[in-house]
Amino acid sequence: MRNIKLIYQYDGSDFFGFQRQPDRRTVQGELEKGLYKIIREKINLISSGRTDRGVHAVKQISNFTTDSKIPTDRLVSALDNITPKDIKILKVEEVDMEFHSRFLAKTRAYEFILTPKRSIFETRYLTEVKENIDVDKLYDIMKVFLGKHNFDGFRMTDCGGNNPIREIFDIRCYEKDNHKIGIYIKGNAFLKTQIRIMVGSSLAVYFNEKPCDYLLKKLENPDSKSEKIVIDGAGLYLCEINY
Repeated sequence: MRNIKLIYQYDGSDFFGFQRQPDRRTVQGELEKGLYKIIREKINLISSGRTDRGVHAVKQISNFTTDSKIPTDRLVSALDNITPKDIKILKVEEVDMEFHSRFLAKTRAYEFILTPKRSIFETRYLTEVKENIDVDKLYDIMKVFLGKHNFDGFRMTDCGGNNPIREIFDIRCYEKDNHKIGIYIKGNAFLKTQIRIMVGSSLAVYFNEKPCDYLLKKLENPDSKSEKIVIDGAGLYLCEINY
């Protein structure tokens, strides 16, 4: 038995999210189908995290166990050739049997890219906001998330996670080229749609659609059935996993 680690990227635009679903095109489903064609074994792909529909990954890490003897250098080219063009295999390597891409991950980080005006060619890769953003003002709003909190009010009601406690280690808001801004959020793990709700709620405060204590009150009074402000995920990228 071998434990194989995959490092890859994907354009999430045409996937119904990451997790395998019956009769739906998903990242996990396409990878497992591709692996079956190559090694003729039913694979259960374990991954560092699951992204929502339309969300991308600059770097995703998965692993699976197999009895196949195919060398990893052959596996990377074979899998890259057989999977759809919106998945790019970067590296395949054999690792210790104890390696688990989800449970051993210490931190994950996402970058959200926002713009006040996106072209027709950017609609799948950027999230549009109503006007230019002052990054210092936005950071002052978002820094309330730093630390360990109950994020029950910042996840979807169908989230399967039993523990809503998550720790946010780093938040950065910064300017990028062509009037775009980036939001970097690093945490130990994230709940379903958590980052999209965090950013959507923060922008509601920024644009005076919600009071300045809106985020703090949601953190102090966590309620999974409370209002959720979910922003478009086209500009959201999983970008970093640390072990």
